[in-house]
Amino acid sequence: MSIANFKRSLFILNQIVYFDDNDFLREKSSNVLEMQKIILKAEELLNQTKNEEDLYFIYGTLGNLYRIIGQPKKALVYLTFCLDFAQKKGNIRKEIVSLIRLGEAQKYDNQHLMALETFNEALKKCIDHDETDYKDFILQHKGKCLMELGKAEKCLLKSLNIRKMKNDNTLITSTQKALDFVYSMKNSN
Repeated sequence: MSIANFKRSLFILNQIVYFDDNDFLREKSSNVLEMQKIILKAEELLNQTKNEEDLYFIYGTLGNLYRIIGQPKKALVYLTFCLDFAQKKGNIRKEIVSLIRLGEAQKYDNQHLMALETFNEALKKCIDHDETDYKDFILQHKGKCLMELGKAEKCLLKSLNIRKMKNDNTLITSTQKALDFVYSMKNSN
């Protein structure tokens, strides 16, 4: 399978990945078997691919897929590779994206404090390098991490404000859903 065909095959993820309302809106799969098939294809591609950019993409994809199917330790290995790659290349945008993904995997591995440090590092890089495109994503993921610790509202409100300025309804809805979850948790206590 070519990398282009592999990328096209990932569109199925939109149909089988969801946010679990019963588990802090964590990403889960409704079809783990299909996810495992995609993972096998990706691992086969790793052995066939020499292009560094394609390897970065495959490692990042594997990291995300392993996180979603509940294997965060494997996810951490792949996502750490992505971060190392981005740092060696001096690609700040990829470094920020890699930090966000790594922080998510750390959260799924119940390393919440480490995840918060990783998100803060990503946020600092955004500010230091004026990479504003990712700030709302960092705040969203940091907010969801804080949500699991019972401390999310302020961070999610900042993310929501940025997303409203971007005028992206999909992102606004995602953040609003996280805020609604926080509010429902507060009201149930």
